[in-house]
Amino acid sequence: MVYNHTSNAVTDGFLVSLPPAYRGVIGNRHDRLVSVFQHGHDGLSSKFRRNNRHCFRASATIVNAISFRVRHYKFNVVTRNASRLCSSKPIVTVNGRSPGPTLYAREGDTVLVKVVNHVKYNVSIHWHGIRQLRTGWADGPAYITQCPIQPGQSYVYNFTITGQRGTLLWHAHILWLRATVHGALVVLPKRGVPYPFPKPHSEVVVILAEWWKSDTEAVINQALKSGLAPNVSDAHTINGHPGPVSNCPSQGAGFTLNVQNGKTYMLRIINAALNEELFFKIAGHKLTVVEVDATYVKPFKTDTIVIAPGQTTNVIVKADQNAGKYAFSASPFMDAPIAVDNNTATATLHYSGTLSSSPTTFTTAPPKNATPIANNFIDSLKSLNSKKYPAQVPTKVDHSLLFAVGLGVNPCPSCKAGNGSRVVASVNNVTFVMPTTALLQAHFFKIKGVFTTDFPGNPPIAFNYTGAPPANLQTQNGTKVYRLAYNSTVQVVLQDTGIIAPENHPVHLHGFNFFAVGKGLGNYNPKNDPKKFNLVDPVERNTIGVPAGGWVAIRFRADNPGVWFMHCHLEVHTTWGLKMAFLVDNGKGPNESVLPPPKDLPKC
Repeated sequence: MVYNHTSNAVTDGFLVSLPPAYRGVIGNRHDRLVSVFQHGHDGLSSKFRRNNRHCFRASATIVNAISFRVRHYKFNVVTRNASRLCSSKPIVTVNGRSPGPTLYAREGDTVLVKVVNHVKYNVSIHWHGIRQLRTGWADGPAYITQCPIQPGQSYVYNFTITGQRGTLLWHAHILWLRATVHGALVVLPKRGVPYPFPKPHSEVVVILAEWWKSDTEAVINQALKSGLAPNVSDAHTINGHPGPVSNCPSQGAGFTLNVQNGKTYMLRIINAALNEELFFKIAGHKLTVVEVDATYVKPFKTDTIVIAPGQTTNVIVKADQNAGKYAFSASPFMDAPIAVDNNTATATLHYSGTLSSSPTTFTTAPPKNATPIANNFIDSLKSLNSKKYPAQVPTKVDHSLLFAVGLGVNPCPSCKAGNGSRVVASVNNVTFVMPTTALLQAHFFKIKGVFTTDFPGNPPIAFNYTGAPPANLQTQNGTKVYRLAYNSTVQVVLQDTGIIAPENHPVHLHGFNFFAVGKGLGNYNPKNDPKKFNLVDPVERNTIGVPAGGWVAIRFRADNPGVWFMHCHLEVHTTWGLKMAFLVDNGKGPNESVLPPPKDLPKC
């Protein structure tokens, strides 16, 4: 049960949820009833209970019906000094912590998070992977579904978790603030509903991220000024710590997970890194994969997972080794000639009864270009596709789209380091330009001149996408969306290009889950490749890696009205313009329409 002692959040939320007939009765006795919900009836006098017995009967019935449906959280966005790698800097945090607090809720709950901005930057928070059915105003990407929260202002994100359970994440969705503004979002099954696998003894959140010694806003601003790529990070981290570092003895051992022999542990692994896909493994232990992106998968064992920024993976680990200490490792995966942070983050699995001075058993991280290891993991992912959790893959397609994703080069007279040019990124040769009015606001209020609906469904000029690049590497700037009718079915083939370099792009779609029905190397063949699609039990995700020099095909049903961002979750590529949006029209009636905006929606 999550509540705020100072604001009596559970009872506040409970009162909001009550039918009007009960609200006044209980509301008038609010202060006394706080004790009931937090501590039981024992603290109340018999006279008080007798005089309010109708209230208790009503509230008991309603509590059983709507138990824990409203969860209140408060995020104070504040600057704090942090030390890593023997150097300190001020960082933006939530509630003074990075990673920030874990949000817990159950499937079916309504979550209200009041975000108060105490820093100098504009802020917005994205609840990555939450469907936000009809509540796009709470999705979070700045200038897409909301104007950002300005310094000194606040906004309450209000959303209901419908038909989802598992591990997701929240993070800032403006500038490069998510480098330190991120945390876990754990959605438990409905009360009484078991996992479709044996319940673990314990559950642990494991957040992988990156750390720069420099201010990350300065890093990207310098890169934009030069026209070149930004500096890579100085370390990877596991739950905020890089682990032992040879040139910084004071750094310490980092995160430690204490375990008992014979017990099982579910690790809720999140990649909150800005720009790097990561391998994760634990010395001497197998990982049983049971879920990705808050969807159950057919369980399988592996010793290594690969996880892209924005993705989550739940694994079961059995403490079945001899007593001792065993190292976790998080190391980069990059199978293209692109610079990465080559440092490996480590943490410790510590068996009970093991002396702290005992030696640690280490694991060997995969080579950074270990494509076969990555593919072995990715190809093993299949939807559970059980009677309770079916894979509802669209078999008929209304919109068949081909999106070429990759880099380009545009003129930039002021970019001296880039010799008058800058690196950009695009989808179908459109480098997305962020508007100054939020797209959802413009759509809902019919504000003209903010965006156009002519986003191309195919590359404007076909070429050998994974072969020799075209002579002209320039892209077109634009704020374009692709329009979809409510409940239409969509297939998007995401095709990597070799312009500048082929690269794996983890693409995230807001507002939907999708099924990854096929993938391959080279150029997508619309005649032959669909014959090999998996339409039975493909993995269901919200973020998918487009293979370097290859393609991936996804399908989804546009059953969520609003404006939904789709972008590369490598922050550098998002900054460069590898992003677009789908506009899904309202369906029939209010239940298929976007809800009106909240009164406290931030203004631009």
